[in-house]
Amino acid sequence: MTAYTLGYRYLLKRNLSMAGKLAIKPILLVHGGAGGISDTLAPRKVDGMKQALRVAVKHLLVTKDISKSSALDAVEAAVRIMECDESFNAGYGSCLNIAGKVEVEASIMDGSELRAGCVALLHDIIHPVSVARCIMHKTRHVFLAGEAAQKFAFNQGYEQLAENSLVTESAQMTWQKHQERHVRCSDMAFTRSEIDVGSIKKDPPEGSGTVGAVAIDIEGNIAAATSTGGITGKMLGRIGDSSLLGCGTYADNLVGGVSATGHGETIMRFNLAQKIMAKIHYECKTAQAATEEACKEMTKRLLGTGGAITIGSNGQLGVYWTTRRMAWAYVKNGEICYGVDHDKTFKEPL
Repeated sequence: MTAYTLGYRYLLKRNLSMAGKLAIKPILLVHGGAGGISDTLAPRKVDGMKQALRVAVKHLLVTKDISKSSALDAVEAAVRIMECDESFNAGYGSCLNIAGKVEVEASIMDGSELRAGCVALLHDIIHPVSVARCIMHKTRHVFLAGEAAQKFAFNQGYEQLAENSLVTESAQMTWQKHQERHVRCSDMAFTRSEIDVGSIKKDPPEGSGTVGAVAIDIEGNIAAATSTGGITGKMLGRIGDSSLLGCGTYADNLVGGVSATGHGETIMRFNLAQKIMAKIHYECKTAQAATEEACKEMTKRLLGTGGAITIGSNGQLGVYWTTRRMAWAYVKNGEICYGVDHDKTFKEPL
C-alpha cells in the first residue's frame, strides 16, 4: 500500500469520524478486572461498577450544575470510585508485593490533544489516577515514579494515609496463600493478581483486578484511565501495564480509547492497547472486532491472558477477554449494560 493511499484513507477516516461525532451519544465504559472471579466476588464487582457509572456519568451530561461534557472528568471519577472499593485491585484493596506492602500505579490520557499522565510505585495514596492527572496538568512530564512521585503527590495536596491503610484482610489472605505456594513452586510467571480468596483453589492463577474506564463525550472527545495494585507477590519496584501508554491505556480522538486488564507482563510485551488502536485505524475494524482479535492474538502468541474495553471514535464499543471472566459495564442513553461471563449481558435503567 502506497503512502498516498494510506494518507487518503487517514483523511477519509478523519472526515467521516468528525461528521459522525455530530450524532454521537456520550458513553462511559468501565471494567473491574479480568481473571478467575468467583461467584461470590462477581456481584460485588458489578455493584461497584454500577456505582462508578452512576456517579461519573454526570460529567458527560450538560446540566444546570455541569456546563461542559467532559470525558476526562468522567473516567477519573469512575476510577476514583472503584479505587475506594476493596472488591477491586486498585487503591484500597490492592494486591500486596513480596514484602506485604501496597504499591499502586495508574495512567490517564486525553485523546483530544494526546496529553497523558502516568504514575507508579506510590504507597499509602488511595487515588493514583488523580495523581496521574495532576502530573499531566501541572508538569511538563508524562511519567513519575517512586519517591519522587510520592513527594510530588504530597506537595500537590494528596493525602498520604497512615502506613498500610490500603491493606485489606482479603489482600493479606491472598498474599499469605501466595507465600505458601511460592515455597512449593518457584515458577511464578502467571502468579495471581485477582484478589479473590474464594476462588484460589478452583480457578487458574491468572488475570487482574485492575480497574479502568473509557469515555466519549458529546463533543467527541475520548479519554481513558487505568489503575491497579499490580500482582500479588510482585518484586519491589515492579511496574505493570496499567501505567504504560499503549499497553494498559491509550486515547486518541481520531481513533478511539482503550483500557486493558490481565497479566501485565503479557500485555506489555504485546502492546495490547496500541494493537487494538492499530486494527481500528489501519484495518478499519470495528471496536468490537479489533478488541476481540487483539486479545486472542495476544493469548495465542504469549499464552498470558487478558481483556480490554474500547470505544471507537464513532461511538462503537468493544469488550472482550481471554480470561475466564471479566467484569465490565457501560452506560448509554440512560441504561446500564453489564456482564462478567462471555455471552451473558444484563441491562437495567440508570
